[in-house]
Amino acid sequence: MKKLAALFAALPLAGCISIADAGALVDVGIIDRSSGQTLEVYRHHGRLYVVGTPGNRYAVMLRNKSAGRVLTVLSVDGINALSGQTAATSQSGYVLVARQSAEISGWRKSMDDVAAFYFTSVADSYAGRTDRPQNVGVVGVAVYREAEPLPPPQVTMPSRERDEAPAADSASSNAAARAVAPTPSPAPGKLAESQGRLGTGHGERISAPTQYTEFRRASDAPSEVLTIHYDSYTNLLAQGIIPRPRQQPTPNPFPKPFPGGFVPDPRN
Repeated sequence: MKKLAALFAALPLAGCISIADAGALVDVGIIDRSSGQTLEVYRHHGRLYVVGTPGNRYAVMLRNKSAGRVLTVLSVDGINALSGQTAATSQSGYVLVARQSAEISGWRKSMDDVAAFYFTSVADSYAGRTDRPQNVGVVGVAVYREAEPLPPPQVTMPSRERDEAPAADSASSNAAARAVAPTPSPAPGKLAESQGRLGTGHGERISAPTQYTEFRRASDAPSEVLTIHYDSYTNLLAQGIIPRPRQQPTPNPFPKPFPGGFVPDPRN
Protein backbone atom coordinates (compact mmCIF):
# COMPACT_ATOMS: atom_id res chain seq x y z
CA MET A 1 0.00 0.00 0.00
CA LYS A 2 1.20 3.48 -0.81
CA LYS A 3 0.26 6.73 0.85
CA LEU A 4 0.59 9.81 -1.30
CA ALA A 5 -0.57 13.36 -1.75
CA ALA A 6 -3.02 13.34 -4.63
CA LEU A 7 -5.18 16.05 -6.14
CA PHE A 8 -8.84 16.29 -5.32
CA ALA A 9 -10.65 16.36 -8.67
CA ALA A 10 -12.00 19.77 -9.53
CA LEU A 11 -14.95 20.82 -11.68
CA PRO A 12 -17.64 18.44 -10.37
CA LEU A 13 -20.42 17.85 -12.86
CA ALA A 14 -24.12 17.74 -12.22
CA GLY A 15 -26.34 15.11 -13.78
CA CYS A 16 -25.34 12.21 -16.00
CA ILE A 17 -22.47 11.93 -18.44
CA SER A 18 -22.31 9.79 -21.54
CA ILE A 19 -20.03 6.83 -21.00
CA ALA A 20 -17.37 5.45 -23.34
CA ASP A 21 -15.88 2.79 -21.05
CA ALA A 22 -17.83 1.51 -18.04
CA GLY A 23 -15.80 -0.09 -15.28
CA ALA A 24 -16.91 -1.59 -11.99
CA LEU A 25 -15.75 1.50 -10.08
CA VAL A 26 -15.42 4.34 -12.60
CA ASP A 27 -17.02 5.31 -15.91
CA VAL A 28 -14.98 7.20 -18.52
CA GLY A 29 -16.15 9.32 -21.45
CA ILE A 30 -14.65 11.80 -23.93
CA ILE A 31 -16.39 15.08 -24.75
CA ASP A 32 -15.50 17.43 -27.61
CA ARG A 33 -15.40 20.80 -25.83
CA SER A 34 -15.42 22.71 -29.11
CA SER A 35 -18.73 21.22 -30.25
CA GLY A 36 -20.14 20.29 -26.86
CA GLN A 37 -20.86 16.76 -28.07
CA THR A 38 -19.94 13.56 -26.28
CA LEU A 39 -17.96 11.46 -28.74
CA GLU A 40 -19.58 8.32 -30.07
CA VAL A 41 -17.79 5.08 -29.22
CA TYR A 42 -16.90 2.41 -31.80
CA ARG A 43 -16.00 -1.11 -30.65
CA HIS A 44 -13.51 -3.05 -32.74
CA HIS A 45 -11.70 -6.28 -31.78
CA GLY A 46 -12.20 -5.65 -28.08
CA ARG A 47 -11.02 -2.03 -28.15
CA LEU A 48 -12.94 1.23 -27.85
CA TYR A 49 -12.39 4.11 -30.30
CA VAL A 50 -13.64 7.67 -30.66
CA VAL A 51 -13.23 10.11 -33.55
CA GLY A 52 -11.17 13.21 -32.84
CA THR A 53 -11.52 16.36 -34.94
CA PRO A 54 -8.16 18.12 -35.48
CA GLY A 55 -8.06 21.46 -33.69
CA ASN A 56 -10.98 20.72 -31.37
CA ARG A 57 -10.50 20.82 -27.60
CA TYR A 58 -11.66 17.85 -25.54
CA ALA A 59 -12.02 16.67 -21.96
CA VAL A 60 -11.93 13.32 -20.17
CA MET A 61 -15.08 12.69 -18.13
CA LEU A 62 -14.79 10.58 -14.98
CA ARG A 63 -17.59 9.29 -12.76
CA ASN A 64 -17.04 7.41 -9.51
CA LYS A 65 -19.81 4.83 -9.19
CA SER A 66 -18.63 3.48 -5.84
CA ALA A 67 -19.60 4.42 -2.29
CA GLY A 68 -16.03 5.35 -1.36
CA ARG A 69 -13.17 7.49 -2.59
CA VAL A 70 -11.08 6.30 -5.54
CA LEU A 71 -7.78 7.46 -7.05
CA THR A 72 -7.76 7.87 -10.84
CA VAL A 73 -4.34 8.05 -12.52
CA LEU A 74 -4.95 9.67 -15.93
CA SER A 75 -2.66 8.92 -18.88
CA VAL A 76 -2.95 10.78 -22.21
CA ASP A 77 -0.69 9.60 -25.05
CA GLY A 78 1.32 7.63 -22.48
CA ILE A 79 1.97 10.72 -20.32
CA ASN A 80 0.61 11.44 -16.84
CA ALA A 81 -1.79 14.37 -17.30
CA LEU A 82 -1.06 15.63 -13.80
CA SER A 83 2.73 15.41 -13.52
CA GLY A 84 3.94 15.23 -17.14
CA GLN A 85 5.92 12.06 -16.41
CA THR A 86 5.93 9.11 -18.75
CA ALA A 87 2.86 7.41 -17.33
CA ALA A 88 2.94 4.61 -14.77
CA THR A 89 0.06 3.37 -12.65
CA SER A 90 2.02 4.01 -9.44
CA GLN A 91 1.99 7.80 -9.95
CA SER A 92 -0.25 10.51 -8.53
CA GLY A 93 -3.70 11.24 -9.89
CA TYR A 94 -7.09 12.72 -9.15
CA VAL A 95 -9.21 11.60 -6.19
CA LEU A 96 -12.98 11.32 -6.66
CA VAL A 97 -15.28 11.15 -3.66
CA ALA A 98 -18.25 8.77 -3.65
CA ARG A 99 -20.57 9.25 -6.66
CA GLN A 100 -18.60 12.27 -7.90
CA SER A 101 -18.32 13.17 -11.59
CA ALA A 102 -15.50 15.38 -12.85
CA GLU A 103 -14.13 16.83 -16.08
CA ILE A 104 -10.37 16.78 -16.74
CA SER A 105 -9.81 19.23 -19.59
CA GLY A 106 -6.04 19.59 -19.81
CA TRP A 107 -2.48 19.07 -18.64
CA ARG A 108 -2.11 20.20 -15.01
CA LYS A 109 0.06 23.34 -14.89
CA SER A 110 -0.63 24.55 -11.34
CA MET A 111 -3.19 24.22 -8.56
CA ASP A 112 -5.33 26.72 -10.46
CA ASP A 113 -5.15 25.90 -14.17
CA VAL A 114 -4.47 23.38 -16.92
CA ALA A 115 -3.24 23.57 -20.54
CA ALA A 116 -6.16 22.51 -22.74
CA PHE A 117 -6.29 19.10 -24.41
CA TYR A 118 -6.91 19.40 -28.15
CA PHE A 119 -6.68 16.98 -31.07
CA THR A 120 -3.72 17.67 -33.33
CA SER A 121 -0.96 16.06 -35.40
CA VAL A 122 1.65 13.89 -33.72
CA ALA A 123 4.35 16.47 -34.48
CA ASP A 124 2.35 19.18 -32.67
CA SER A 125 1.24 16.95 -29.80
CA TYR A 126 2.69 17.31 -26.31
CA ALA A 127 4.06 13.78 -26.59
CA GLY A 128 5.73 14.58 -29.92
CA ARG A 129 7.15 17.88 -28.69
CA THR A 130 8.68 16.12 -25.67
CA ASP A 131 10.13 13.27 -27.78
CA ARG A 132 7.67 10.64 -26.52
CA PRO A 133 5.36 9.90 -29.46
CA GLN A 134 5.30 6.12 -29.04
CA ASN A 135 1.88 5.98 -27.36
CA VAL A 136 -0.12 8.75 -29.04
CA GLY A 137 -3.80 8.13 -29.62
CA VAL A 138 -4.78 6.54 -26.32
CA VAL A 139 -6.36 7.72 -23.07
CA GLY A 140 -6.00 5.47 -20.02
CA VAL A 141 -7.34 5.61 -16.47
CA ALA A 142 -5.96 3.41 -13.68
CA VAL A 143 -8.37 3.21 -10.74
CA TYR A 144 -7.46 2.43 -7.13
CA ARG A 145 -9.70 1.78 -4.15
CA GLU A 146 -8.84 3.50 -0.89
CA ALA A 147 -7.42 1.42 1.95
CA GLU A 148 -9.42 1.09 5.15
CA PRO A 149 -7.94 3.16 8.00
CA LEU A 150 -5.81 1.08 10.34
CA PRO A 151 -6.88 0.94 14.00
CA PRO A 152 -4.36 2.51 16.40
CA PRO A 153 -2.09 -0.14 17.96
CA GLN A 154 -2.63 -0.94 21.63
CA VAL A 155 0.81 -1.25 23.21
CA THR A 156 1.71 -1.39 26.88
CA MET A 157 5.25 -0.25 27.67
CA PRO A 158 7.33 0.65 30.69
CA SER A 159 7.25 4.28 31.80
CA ARG A 160 10.74 5.01 30.47
CA GLU A 161 9.83 3.79 26.95
CA ARG A 162 6.51 5.65 27.15
CA ASP A 163 8.38 8.91 27.64
CA GLU A 164 10.46 8.25 24.51
CA ALA A 165 7.50 7.17 22.34
CA PRO A 166 6.53 10.56 20.86
CA ALA A 167 9.95 11.01 19.29
CA ALA A 168 9.81 7.51 17.82
CA ASP A 169 6.33 8.10 16.38
CA SER A 170 7.51 11.35 14.81
CA ALA A 171 10.48 9.65 13.18
CA SER A 172 8.21 6.90 11.83
CA SER A 173 5.83 9.46 10.32
CA ASN A 174 8.71 11.28 8.62
CA ALA A 175 9.97 8.01 7.16
CA ALA A 176 6.50 7.22 5.78
CA ALA A 177 6.32 10.64 4.17
CA ARG A 178 9.68 10.09 2.47
CA ALA A 179 8.72 6.63 1.25
CA VAL A 180 6.76 7.90 -1.74
CA ALA A 181 8.93 9.02 -4.64
CA PRO A 182 7.86 9.72 -8.23
CA THR A 183 8.57 7.02 -10.76
CA PRO A 184 11.52 8.15 -12.91
CA SER A 185 10.72 8.85 -16.55
CA PRO A 186 12.48 6.78 -19.19
CA ALA A 187 14.90 8.52 -21.53
CA PRO A 188 13.07 10.48 -24.26
CA GLY A 189 12.78 8.67 -27.55
CA LYS A 190 13.18 10.07 -31.02
CA LEU A 191 10.12 11.43 -32.78
CA ALA A 192 8.81 8.65 -35.00
CA GLU A 193 7.21 9.31 -38.33
CA SER A 194 3.45 8.82 -38.40
CA GLN A 195 0.93 8.67 -41.20
CA GLY A 196 -1.46 11.43 -40.18
CA ARG A 197 -2.29 10.00 -36.77
CA LEU A 198 -3.77 12.22 -34.07
CA GLY A 199 -2.22 13.19 -30.76
CA THR A 200 -3.13 15.58 -27.96
CA GLY A 201 -1.78 19.13 -27.92
CA HIS A 202 -0.74 21.45 -25.08
CA GLY A 203 -3.19 24.32 -25.51
CA GLU A 204 -4.21 27.55 -23.83
CA ARG A 205 -4.55 27.85 -20.08
CA ILE A 206 -7.96 27.01 -18.61
CA SER A 207 -9.07 27.72 -15.06
CA ALA A 208 -9.33 24.41 -13.17
CA PRO A 209 -8.72 24.90 -9.43
CA THR A 210 -7.93 21.87 -7.29
CA GLN A 211 -6.39 21.02 -3.93
CA TYR A 212 -4.17 18.38 -2.34
CA THR A 213 -5.50 15.45 -0.36
CA GLU A 214 -3.96 12.28 1.07
CA PHE A 215 -4.90 8.87 -0.26
CA ARG A 216 -3.72 5.38 0.74
CA ARG A 217 -4.14 2.76 -1.96
CA ALA A 218 -5.77 -0.51 -0.95
CA SER A 219 -3.39 -2.43 -3.24
CA ASP A 220 -0.24 -1.92 -5.28
CA ALA A 221 -2.01 -2.92 -8.50
CA PRO A 222 -4.97 -0.89 -9.80
CA SER A 223 -8.45 -2.30 -9.29
CA GLU A 224 -9.20 -1.61 -12.95
CA VAL A 225 -7.65 0.06 -16.00
CA LEU A 226 -9.93 1.71 -18.58
CA THR A 227 -8.68 2.52 -22.09
CA ILE A 228 -10.06 4.58 -24.98
CA HIS A 229 -8.27 4.97 -28.33
CA TYR A 230 -8.78 7.94 -30.64
CA ASP A 231 -7.86 8.96 -34.18
CA SER A 232 -9.24 10.93 -37.12
CA TYR A 233 -12.38 9.85 -38.95
CA THR A 234 -10.37 9.15 -42.11
CA ASN A 235 -7.92 6.87 -40.32
CA LEU A 236 -10.57 4.94 -38.39
CA LEU A 237 -12.59 4.51 -41.58
CA ALA A 238 -9.53 3.23 -43.47
CA GLN A 239 -8.81 0.71 -40.69
CA GLY A 240 -12.34 -0.64 -40.82
CA ILE A 241 -13.12 0.55 -37.30
CA ILE A 242 -15.91 2.81 -38.54
CA PRO A 243 -18.31 1.13 -40.98
CA ARG A 244 -18.45 2.78 -44.38
CA PRO A 245 -21.72 4.65 -44.97
CA ARG A 246 -24.07 3.00 -47.41
CA GLN A 247 -24.90 4.82 -50.64
CA GLN A 248 -28.53 5.86 -50.49
CA PRO A 249 -30.39 6.19 -53.82
CA THR A 250 -31.49 9.72 -54.63
CA PRO A 251 -35.25 9.91 -54.07
CA ASN A 252 -37.44 11.04 -56.98
CA PRO A 253 -39.18 14.23 -55.85
CA PHE A 254 -42.04 13.61 -58.30
CA PRO A 255 -42.72 9.84 -58.42
CA LYS A 256 -45.16 8.61 -61.07
CA PRO A 257 -47.64 5.78 -60.60
CA PHE A 258 -47.19 4.64 -64.24
CA PRO A 259 -43.66 5.60 -65.29
CA GLY A 260 -43.71 3.66 -68.55
CA GLY A 261 -44.10 5.42 -71.94
CA PHE A 262 -44.05 3.96 -75.44
CA VAL A 263 -42.29 0.74 -76.37
CA PRO A 264 -38.52 1.31 -76.64
CA ASP A 265 -36.35 -0.15 -79.38
CA PRO A 266 -34.45 -3.33 -78.47
CA ARG A 267 -30.68 -3.41 -78.11
CA ASN A 268 -28.73 -4.23 -81.27
